Amino acid sequence: MTPTAPALPERTRILLDCDPGHDDAMAIVYAARRLDLVGITTVFGNTPLANTTRNALAVCELIGLDVPVAAGMAAPLVGAPASAAHIHGSTGLDGAVLPEPRRAPLAQHAVPFLIEQARAAPGELTLVAVGPLTNVAVALRTEPRLAGWLREIVLMGGSTDVGNITPQAEFNIHCDPEAASVVFAGGAPVRMVGLNVTRQAGIAQAHVDRLAAAGGRVGRAFAGLLGFYLARTRAVYRRDTAAMHDPCALLALTDPGLLRWQDTPVHVELASPALRGMTACDLRGLSDEARGLPGLAAPIAQVAVGIDGAAAVDRVIAELLACDR
Repeated sequence: MTPTAPALPERTRILLDCDPGHDDAMAIVYAARRLDLVGITTVFGNTPLANTTRNALAVCELIGLDVPVAAGMAAPLVGAPASAAHIHGSTGLDGAVLPEPRRAPLAQHAVPFLIEQARAAPGELTLVAVGPLTNVAVALRTEPRLAGWLREIVLMGGSTDVGNITPQAEFNIHCDPEAASVVFAGGAPVRMVGLNVTRQAGIAQAHVDRLAAAGGRVGRAFAGLLGFYLARTRAVYRRDTAAMHDPCALLALTDPGLLRWQDTPVHVELASPALRGMTACDLRGLSDEARGLPGLAAPIAQVAVGIDGAAAVDRVIAELLACDR
């Protein structure tokens, strides 16, 4: 009798909400290869919405990925949109010439698309949000049942310690703090993968060289992209490695053993101009009774407090290289 092959592990069904961005481009590739990616929604952030949408489509074109791409919100709930051209360049993906997309985004806006995907399979869809949380907040406000339909929200944003766009605030949350506050309090299970861990997953020159040496189309493109990203990180932050932010949120699903977590209240600061966008995380491990004291009440999230950064980067680089095999 022929033995039965072991069943492959079921891939987590996800929708990726992003603002490409160099690390977002890595996340798209990794999600396509390791997860059941049902669609991509785009939001303003690293670069304006027109760029993030085109960039998502261009990355899909590069790797031959055919999933729906829906454009979303072009500005935050309050105020004007920010950008990170100082890191990602004027296009959001400076450093390589990507193929021209041969298809357009959906005519449907990202918010109803997101809601429809969750409603179609209640309890099955994980929303991975790696840009400003405006699309997610608008969706939760538009359809209050969405929180119950989602399996969970895994987001890249915030920090348990210092920020990057201000001393206290991380870029994604700072872009739309009001939206972040809505998402943390929205009723869906939330996992936060913040700067405190993503900075430990550093892309080094050796990774860029490895991609370039492989010689494939995808490897060469990402060598150019990540070379630019690393150079800008060195110039702006004086760091020898560039943080692999967004793929870390996906690794929480594919390789959960790489991260350590703590359940904690998370407060998004809205009132103080100096602290706006800060994610105040109470990591003291207080009892539920103490957490209920005045001043400590905030939505509970599962917050990443540690990561095997070297292994995390190796897993993602391996998937980039595998695209050319």
